[in-house]
Amino acid sequence: MAPQNQAASATDSRRKWLVFTAVGIGSFMSALDSSVVNTILPVIRTYFNSDVAAVEWTVVVYLLVVSSLLLAFGRLGDLAGHKRIYISGFIIFVTASALCGLSPSVGILVTARAVQALGAAMLFANSPAILIRGFPPQQRGRALGMQATMTYLGLIVGPALGGLLTQSFGWRAVFYINVPVGLLAFGISMAFIEADRLEVTNIDRFDWPGAIIFSAGLVALLMGLNQGQAWGWTSPAVLGCLTAAVILLAFFIWLEKRTLAPMLDLSLFQQRLFSACTASAVLNYIGVSCAIFLMPFYLIQGRSLDPAHAGLFLTAQPVVMAIVAPISGSLSDRIGSRILSTIGMAILAVGLFLLSNLGPISPDIAILVSLAVAGLGTGIFISPNTSALLGSAPRQRLGIASGILATARNVGTVLGVGMAGAILTSIIGQYGDSALFDAVHTGFIVASGIAVIGALVSSVRGIEYSL
Repeated sequence: MAPQNQAASATDSRRKWLVFTAVGIGSFMSALDSSVVNTILPVIRTYFNSDVAAVEWTVVVYLLVVSSLLLAFGRLGDLAGHKRIYISGFIIFVTASALCGLSPSVGILVTARAVQALGAAMLFANSPAILIRGFPPQQRGRALGMQATMTYLGLIVGPALGGLLTQSFGWRAVFYINVPVGLLAFGISMAFIEADRLEVTNIDRFDWPGAIIFSAGLVALLMGLNQGQAWGWTSPAVLGCLTAAVILLAFFIWLEKRTLAPMLDLSLFQQRLFSACTASAVLNYIGVSCAIFLMPFYLIQGRSLDPAHAGLFLTAQPVVMAIVAPISGSLSDRIGSRILSTIGMAILAVGLFLLSNLGPISPDIAILVSLAVAGLGTGIFISPNTSALLGSAPRQRLGIASGILATARNVGTVLGVGMAGAILTSIIGQYGDSALFDAVHTGFIVASGIAVIGALVSSVRGIEYSL
């Protein structure tokens, strides 16, 4: 290879890893902030002398805003440029983080968290598309696997870091830490993420009616599922939210079929590979979120462990996921995604089944192994499935494909928590706290069955594509 070609190759190699650094920091920060605030809610409540319901909205509003805007910002990235939306997301996220730290009341904190979620949605929806463009097809799975690792690391260190910062510097430091880290990632992004070569036709425009209707429908759906336990699953508020969601989302699909430049390109779902990847992603996150929701009840309420001890057990799952995801991603670059995705979902089903068998005297090693097996299955599944989904989308639709993927993740998470919560509350409500282990067993059995369906969906994919 000529010296100039070697230099160019070295420069391209450095650039792609700097692009990954920028995207990785964004993934880490967004995941960190989705998990860390749960840890410090009691401290914030005491500081403001507020009621629990008001403080919980700092978590709920983040979920609602992020989930409802992912699709819109993915589409906007296709039209205006993924780099531009991603950079804007960093600016909004960092500014809102500072405002969260400066908040003089719970109301302003909740508002600032909504703005922070706006920036997070811009990051989440465009980061996979930026990675896909920055890496060659034969390294796509590896890059997406490493991004998944950064997300899992954010989830792992979030509670511990939040507790440490709060204990040392106060709860506001949890938000202030985003400012210098975010500014660093902003500088790297500006310097090394390439500007988009837009492929926009004269009829392409942003579908404002579709964006508004979809966001309203998804907010109604997530609100009903998220608040079902608190308000009662048969309460007028929950039934009203779910009914409104069905009407709005059905109207959204009707509208998109008749719009020249729809926000959601429904033709993507005509590809069996794309549809299967999206469906299996939802099913995967339903199973994972069931474990995340049910295990604290099992460990703390059922086994009488303190939160710190329970937290150590719960790190087993994301730690294994973080280790396995990049390995599975690299392997999928060589052998394809179908086998790995199917195996991953099957192993997740086994892990959830093992969790269903935990009882009041199960040994610690059984708990750790069961969680580790569930984490292994998810770690094997995520990167190949993401790579296949994005690989099946046309380059000019990468943003909307990224938004669909992120929306599938959030909707699956909320569905899993809602399902697990409904099983838990209905069984305990009928038989009392003594039925906790039965409720946990039932929840994991149902989740394991859903993972089996996910494995079947993953196994019937169509032809894989390369970008």
